[in-house]
Amino acid sequence: MFRRRPPLPTFPTGGFLVGGAARDWLRGVSPKDFDWAVPQPAQAAAQIATQTGGSAFPLDLERDYWRVHAPEGVQHDFVPLPENVTDDLLRRDFTVNALALRSDGGVLDPTGGQRDLKARRLRMVSAQNLRADPLRAWRAARFATTLGFQLDPDTEKEVRAVAGALAAGDLPMPAAERIREELHALLGHPDAARGIQRLEDLGLLALTIPELREGQGLVQGGFHHLDVYEHGLEALHQLLARDPEASLPLRWATLLHDVAKPRTHAVDPETGRRSFHGHDKLGAELTAQMLSRLRLPSDDIRHAAGLVGAHMIHLPATEKEARRFVHRRRELLPDLLQVMLADREAARGPSSSPASRHAYALGMERVLAALEEQPQAPAPLLSGSEIMVLLGLEAGPKVGQAVRALAEAAALGEVADAEEARAFLLDWAGGEACGL
Repeated sequence: MFRRRPPLPTFPTGGFLVGGAARDWLRGVSPKDFDWAVPQPAQAAAQIATQTGGSAFPLDLERDYWRVHAPEGVQHDFVPLPENVTDDLLRRDFTVNALALRSDGGVLDPTGGQRDLKARRLRMVSAQNLRADPLRAWRAARFATTLGFQLDPDTEKEVRAVAGALAAGDLPMPAAERIREELHALLGHPDAARGIQRLEDLGLLALTIPELREGQGLVQGGFHHLDVYEHGLEALHQLLARDPEASLPLRWATLLHDVAKPRTHAVDPETGRRSFHGHDKLGAELTAQMLSRLRLPSDDIRHAAGLVGAHMIHLPATEKEARRFVHRRRELLPDLLQVMLADREAARGPSSSPASRHAYALGMERVLAALEEQPQAPAPLLSGSEIMVLLGLEAGPKVGQAVRALAEAAALGEVADAEEARAFLLDWAGGEACGL
């Protein structure tokens, strides 16, 4: 059952509300993104901007595409009204998106989209439309997840066929940026883990992040009761159950934290014990490669890779260790704790116990307390040039080592002023000279 429909939005003169916005309104969901087909996009954008208190600007002057950013994150896009609205709808991806709403509440529905909405069914308009833009295969997985609809059997069959044609090189791959946007729309949903599995079911995961599939069937043992692939999905599920607002880099890191285990897997010939030494560091490299391939922003790539590379760090057993933990990994916190907790909760195999979970919780509490006590790194007590003069150093790596050693000492509360900083550095330099 759908919710009661919200009031009709204010229509620009002569306009039709089309696509996903019409679909959501018919489902009883107030759209945040409005797509309008209008006779005069520039004038319509100015009209809606005035009525909503938003700002209008062109997206593509040559094609006369306009956008309005309205308050509370609402967005309106305007494109020229086609000569035949029905023909335009028949070129769309799925029947539930091939809808247009008039200002009087009337609906243009040439493909039976309203029936599919009621049946919670995702059905293609035509196989030809899916192949005309293969990105629509990813959109099928995304809409099935975010709308909670079932794929029509013929549509699912055709999506699989498109995936196969892409894998064989018979269809061109969509641009990485477009695939990324579909993945992010899927990952942004609370049921993102199921969405990733849907990509796998449809043959699309191998075209997107094939490295993740390498963990299928790889048993881990110890705390773990799932294979590497399933563990990653469960970790993502655990993260979103606790933090529905988790950032995209955090979601990526949680999903990919064990991505390198298949490539570092070893079995002791005497004991049969499995090991994955170095999977955290290699995983950071693979994460950076995968997210670069998808054209994520460099800061997001760096953060996600950093989280993957640090997720095996031991939690501190004392308050001093907690301060050191925070100092060395401040830029990753508190996200790093989120990844670590999701990792542990996704394992929970027979080796897990209440005592071990309690000890883990205490370690996290120590880190959070240290982070709250010192949310920012202390200001430097000595400048780099002062350190060079004090220790008689030329510019080079040794200066950086001294700067970092002093910063950590300050963060741990071992030095509090410039005088103590000088004494610390002289002692530190003497230890370094002795090879300590």
